Amino acid sequence: MYKVFLLLWMFSPWLCADELAIAGITLKGPFTQGGLVIGHGQPGTEISLDGQKVSVSEQGLFSLGFDRDAPATMPLSLNLPDGSQFDHKLSIARREYQMQRIEGIAKKIMSPSPQALKRIRADSLQVRQARAEIQKREDFAGPFVWPLTGPITGVFGSQRVYNGEPKRPHYGVDVAAPTGTPLSTPAPGVVTLAHDDMFYSGGTLIIDHGYGVSSTLMHLSKVLVNVGDEVKPGDIVAEVGATGRATGPHLDWRMNWYQSRIDPQLLVAPMAANPQPLH
Repeated sequence: MYKVFLLLWMFSPWLCADELAIAGITLKGPFTQGGLVIGHGQPGTEISLDGQKVSVSEQGLFSLGFDRDAPATMPLSLNLPDGSQFDHKLSIARREYQMQRIEGIAKKIMSPSPQALKRIRADSLQVRQARAEIQKREDFAGPFVWPLTGPITGVFGSQRVYNGEPKRPHYGVDVAAPTGTPLSTPAPGVVTLAHDDMFYSGGTLIIDHGYGVSSTLMHLSKVLVNVGDEVKPGDIVAEVGATGRATGPHLDWRMNWYQSRIDPQLLVAPMAANPQPLH
């Protein structure tokens, strides 16, 4: 058996700082709802978080994501190459979320027609397929940067009330900017979805950062890259718009860890301290 430590480095106000005897694994990131933690361990280690199999790179890098409504504790299981097994419960901090009221959403969007529902199902299938393949890239380890700068008009986890009717929580961060404003990828990756007009999200890009971590850029007026393109911060990939379910021009940046929704703002520096050149 290995006698080593799991060191949880200070990264955010919610980070757990205990040292645990678990198999030479290091974890760094916010242990909170919506957080993404970056880990490193022995190559060949098998890992699962709350039953979700975690893919590990050949160099031993991996990530752990905690959904918006993740429970207070989540079981982490590790099987080392020598057969050693470790089990631990991670403590996940709870967050309080904002309530947002949005008026003026078109009736046809609030109550889609049968034809629209068929389109919505087709869109959802394309999104699932875009995230289904595990890209063997280590871009998920960061750093991440803002795709553009501007006023933040919507935050992760907020409960939205459309035309007085409570709906699903908001899973991204909204940045307001004029239509046509260029934006770039928040981290290196490969484009797995490039769609000009989805029903809800309008112009939509999915950029895979590897091993289950992906970014989705929504409500775009123009999509400037294609599926299979490799991109890096600074590359212009799209332009801001107000397409799909939007009441004004803005970027809705969302992130996934497999099927769990994570908060992009926990991965970037404050906007004013994180300028980004576009080229």
